[in-house]
Amino acid sequence: MRLPPFDPSLFLRSFKRLDPRHQIKNPVMFAVYCGAVLITLDGLAQILGPRHESLAWGTALALTLWLTVYASALAEQYAEDQDQAQALALKKAHGDDIAKKMYHANNRHAFIALSASHLKKGDPILIEAGDTIPADGDIIEGIASIDESAITGESAPVIRESGGDNRAVICGTRLLSDWIVVRVTSFRGETPLDKRLAMMKKARRQKTPNELALSLFLIATTLGLLVACATLRPLSSFLIEQAAPSLPISLSMLVSLFVCLAPTTIGGLMPAIGLAGSSRLLRAGVIATSGHAVETAGDITLLLLDKTGTITLGNRQAVAFYAAEGIAPIKLVKASVLASLADKTPEGQSIIVLAQTRYGVEPAPPSATMLFIPFSADTRVSGVTLDGRTILKGADDAIKERIVREGGRVPASLDTQVETIARQGGTPLMVAENAQVLGVIHLKDVVKKGIKERLATLRIMGVRSLMITGDNPLTAAAIAAEAGVDDFIAQAIPETKLRFITEKQKEGEVVAMVGDGANDAPALAGADIGIAMDNGSQEAKEAANMVDMDSSPSKLVDIVQVGRQLLMTRGSLATFSIAGDIGKFLILLPAVLISAHPSLSPLNFMNFSSPHYTILSALLFNALIIVALIPVAMRGVAYRPVGAGKLLRRNLLVYGLGGIAAPFIGIKLIDMAIALIVKGLAHV
Repeated sequence: MRLPPFDPSLFLRSFKRLDPRHQIKNPVMFAVYCGAVLITLDGLAQILGPRHESLAWGTALALTLWLTVYASALAEQYAEDQDQAQALALKKAHGDDIAKKMYHANNRHAFIALSASHLKKGDPILIEAGDTIPADGDIIEGIASIDESAITGESAPVIRESGGDNRAVICGTRLLSDWIVVRVTSFRGETPLDKRLAMMKKARRQKTPNELALSLFLIATTLGLLVACATLRPLSSFLIEQAAPSLPISLSMLVSLFVCLAPTTIGGLMPAIGLAGSSRLLRAGVIATSGHAVETAGDITLLLLDKTGTITLGNRQAVAFYAAEGIAPIKLVKASVLASLADKTPEGQSIIVLAQTRYGVEPAPPSATMLFIPFSADTRVSGVTLDGRTILKGADDAIKERIVREGGRVPASLDTQVETIARQGGTPLMVAENAQVLGVIHLKDVVKKGIKERLATLRIMGVRSLMITGDNPLTAAAIAAEAGVDDFIAQAIPETKLRFITEKQKEGEVVAMVGDGANDAPALAGADIGIAMDNGSQEAKEAANMVDMDSSPSKLVDIVQVGRQLLMTRGSLATFSIAGDIGKFLILLPAVLISAHPSLSPLNFMNFSSPHYTILSALLFNALIIVALIPVAMRGVAYRPVGAGKLLRRNLLVYGLGGIAAPFIGIKLIDMAIALIVKGLAHV
């Protein structure tokens, strides 16, 4: 993971987070904040009144405590800067929908291109073949074929026209042919991407269950330390009465001991860890509108995938040519290419590609004698006329009607082939020349590239995959085998999907649902994690708690990895923090006791310069270790799909033993540096 470039203004902006209203949101660091305030006030009191301790010591102590609080603020600000940078990059990469707003000029219609976010209710907009519909509305002029697979989950296009019950169009669907003028019926005001980014930021202000549990543990630990430190002063007084000459443990020593032993490392980095996890998803092109979902992604055991638009492209592709009786296959292929020369839809272009790759038929350059027949929602056919020949391709019933009208007939064997393609979930596209049927082109949904490999990776990570679709079992089985899913459910309706998810959740499964259609919305809302494709319906995106901006199944592995990496990072740094507190306890308790009872000096087993230098060194170590671990919090602890036992042993070894050893090394080095600096100043 590449960290954002350094911005010097970061240091100034981080000071805003020293506001107590912000600090109180993090109980551990707020306790340190109160300690810094207390030591500062104590120092001011000593300046104005009788001095009990060195002014230099009090000043250094107060500054170091404030540095600890500031280090946490710096980590959080840095993570938020990265988050905002990722959001801005995502907006630039995906841009905004463009709308063609109609207006009158010089007694004729014209249009102006503008951002769809600037549309208002009632605006008329022109939408042409290939355009994505930028807002919900009603057709007031024209008729067109529209791809509504993002809404219905069905790849077959529908006809929409002005007047009647079929005039409504939905934002995010795509025009396949002709043109229409639509009056906007819903005002967006901002882009869907803006809305999802706003939801994402709101979600991050709410702590997740794991984060709440860790926060409660840290609060309990901090309170326990507070009580323990408070008892040291009466203990010191008791020792004074019982034994040798000594002084009571000072307030500054007690506050310093408390701050050093409190779990400040994980407390200071926890907000940054959560922000960084969501930012890693954002970098992968996935917006999480729920902080809980990012964490839950690490616990997924079952992944459900809708077929159309999720596993498959949604745009139908040509996969085979079937010639009619007595027709040479090459004749059908050449005629299909001619009929598709002007067809710029994905389906039309796939016919040409199939003819090139399988039969070596290259498309001829258009000539002056060619007259192209564009696809129309009225005729449902397209093609070309040249040299007295009319070659058409289109819906089988539309071609049949033309053939019968011109005195031709359709062979029974071809009718059987059409039925076979339809039963398999494909779309038959019939081709005819004049009054003769040449054959049928088989169009089918094509599995997205890379999904089989990604599902195999998820299987290694312990996540099972299941395709759930409304298709018939034959089609579902073929797609499932090609995609490499572990199992499938066919002929499923929205209620079936939701019921299946509920049953699996009762069995203890953590279920993720991936879909793109309005019919997937109930399942997306009911699953532990709902992942919607950005090219899907608005209903699906609103029901889900994650949106894949690239609509790519390759993101599934990224989502699980980021979730597990987030949990590992938080757990690893919590282990490091608590282990470090143990190490600091073994160093600091003798130093505090020696400061009050010099007779205990044999406890100084590490030969520190003085108790005061030891305390100051520990506080500096506390602040610097937070800054040093910011890159770890941002990048995350590397995740590898290994067993839980092996992972636990590795973390205990690296972060447990490392956490104990780090204070001994770090505090000793800082103590030596302070002693050298003081010695040097004494000679000046």
